Amino acid sequence: MTPNSKPLNFESIAYSGRAPGVRLIVTGAVHGNETCGTQGIRRVVAEIQSGALAIERGQVTFVPICNPLAYAKGERMGDRNLNRNLAPTSTPKDFEDHVANWLCPLMASHEALLDLHSTRGKTEAFALVGPHDNTGIIEPFKHAKAERDLAKRLGVKRFVEGWLDTYARGVARRRSNAAANPLAADAIYGVGTTEYMRSKGGYSMTLECGQHEDPQSPEVAYRAIRNALAHLRITADPAPPAVEKYEALRMHEVVDRDHEDDRFSRPWASFDALSPGDLIATRRDGTEIRAPSQGRILFPDVSAKPGHEWFYLAETIDSI
Repeated sequence: MTPNSKPLNFESIAYSGRAPGVRLIVTGAVHGNETCGTQGIRRVVAEIQSGALAIERGQVTFVPICNPLAYAKGERMGDRNLNRNLAPTSTPKDFEDHVANWLCPLMASHEALLDLHSTRGKTEAFALVGPHDNTGIIEPFKHAKAERDLAKRLGVKRFVEGWLDTYARGVARRRSNAAANPLAADAIYGVGTTEYMRSKGGYSMTLECGQHEDPQSPEVAYRAIRNALAHLRITADPAPPAVEKYEALRMHEVVDRDHEDDRFSRPWASFDALSPGDLIATRRDGTEIRAPSQGRILFPDVSAKPGHEWFYLAETIDSI
């Protein structure tokens, strides 16, 4: 039930073309205060329903609001973060478990996922892509080319890779202090929508469309949906060209907050540049955390709780 005791329904809207093709799922509001995806999805759905846009091949399923409890609250989470520890369960304990039991099978019935998000801090839109093809234990994958081909046609010029691999290294360190955050000491806690989709044989990406309240963020989401549909030939729109000049980054380290008195050296924003030796933060005991090399800081969270990820470090790479 919502805070106003209204029923919470799970909604998906599906369209199929007359010719075979890719099965795409587009999701919004995995976090309830990130509404640009919801707005972009509603706009495309309205165009399809009015006849202004036709689905020619394959199938597209839209989920405007993945987490209706968080959305009703206007907050990031309902009971917990839906985009962590995402998997079906026979013993649901919170609202997000019920979401997972509905959403995970739905995602698994598709081939590709576009998950639309936004950020607290003001930043340029960017896409988080998965690993390169591999047969490793953490995130085996075989669709890197298809995923990156789609990413380069969403209309953004910044790409980040290395999420789950970096998170897993943090888990290995975090296990020594599992009492502070038992879930975060489990590797599956790093699994969200895109990681779950890849684990079921599909490919996927998270698109961060800009800042939550930026009026351009819904436009970024809308354009990305239209570009994805055209690139995958689900619609008859001209195929968008691949972006040629872009910034590519690889995440390589996650730093946890150990104590509430740990403090950043300044108000950091995602993608702020770092030079070797730059002071990033200071621990409660006075220990300084400095940049080990040239790069950027990602996802600094001033509200991080002890035992949780505080910020990430990323390095520039030649291409994704």
